[in-house]
Amino acid sequence: MAHENHIPPQGYDTPSVERWSKEPDKRPGRSAFQRDRARVLHSSALRRLAGKTQVVTPGTSSQAWDASPRTRLTHSLECAQVGRELGEALGCDPDLVEAACLSHDLGHPPFGHNGEQALNEFAKDVGGFEGNAQSLRLLTRIEPKRFTPEGSVGLNLTRAALDAATKYPWPRGAHPTDPTSPKFGVYEDDRPVFDWVREGAPGTRATFEAQVMDWSDDVAYSVHDVEDGLHAGHIDPNLLHAEPERQAVFAVAVGRYVPEDTDPAELAEALDRLQEEAWWPHGYDGTAVAQARLKDATSQLIGRFCLAAEAATRAAHGTGRLTRYGAELVVPHETRLECAVLKAVADRYVMQRAEQERLRADQRIVVAELAEALTARAPEGLDPQFRALFDAAPDDRARKRVIVDQIASLTDASARSLHVRLTGHS
Repeated sequence: MAHENHIPPQGYDTPSVERWSKEPDKRPGRSAFQRDRARVLHSSALRRLAGKTQVVTPGTSSQAWDASPRTRLTHSLECAQVGRELGEALGCDPDLVEAACLSHDLGHPPFGHNGEQALNEFAKDVGGFEGNAQSLRLLTRIEPKRFTPEGSVGLNLTRAALDAATKYPWPRGAHPTDPTSPKFGVYEDDRPVFDWVREGAPGTRATFEAQVMDWSDDVAYSVHDVEDGLHAGHIDPNLLHAEPERQAVFAVAVGRYVPEDTDPAELAEALDRLQEEAWWPHGYDGTAVAQARLKDATSQLIGRFCLAAEAATRAAHGTGRLTRYGAELVVPHETRLECAVLKAVADRYVMQRAEQERLRADQRIVVAELAEALTARAPEGLDPQFRALFDAAPDDRARKRVIVDQIASLTDASARSLHVRLTGHS
């Protein structure tokens, strides 16, 4: 493929800045990765994340003081800020890491992981559904930005940007240690561009920038989900001093956020370390002072997790620029346990609430019935972009994938609206 028309940023080689389709630079002087970041930032796919729930559904707070909870968009922006600073501290190109962080959730369907499971069930006979694989598909095919005679090439990002946005660089069933894992990063339909992205890559190893993105994602959502849970009145930090509640949290963490053979005593030590910090939020009443203290706690946690990774990585790899396949991000075991405890706290007190399970059951019905209705009535119900793809599809398998792409592109509200229009069910 053609080379970019300028010198690669320091620490990167020419193949890193190649694009699948050669194109001129509209405004000379920008780096290839600055262009990548701008394309993702201005994409309609990123804007749609504003209508996709992160953890706390808007309007479900039990507290009058609850600020607007995070959406997939605000989470992605916060992940990008964390990743940009951590990546830059380790020698990565900051625009490249930010572009990857902004891209990492683009493929998530309405209703988050709940919608992902429902779509995976619907698409099981055509390669399944996985949000990360859908992100690659969106970046390289669905998001309308650049076209060639052969069709859309999506945002036409650089090889390094697409690689940095790929958390699971393997196809379905090819997990490097667990063939039964549901995690994968590419559908068979998208193998040509994926194989191009991975030219020269060492097996299934993620790039250093992708590892920074992945840890930044973990840091951002673990910390902010707890913050949102406190704002909404779903989490009472005083409960975390009661032994039965602590054990319940550790049980959630084991097998879901840490390996199944993890000793709960290690998780107890991790929670103790956090609770012993002066900034830990031992209570929250919604006052301005409490809000400021909570915001300080979130900043302290993010700094704690990122600085630990930075120090450990530097200790392992030295002080030079760390890019692409030149290093591995090192996150201390104790730090991963602290992050996992926060995830488990949000899981137990926010996601496992009875009303949340009822909501998730309803969401699964919406996605399943919407998929059934579109299958029966398409191209009716498809947006013009997907209607054209449906009409051009060569077979039923390809038409079903178009329906999956259409549903995945919807926001929570637009999925419910289309469901009502096509089924008459509210």
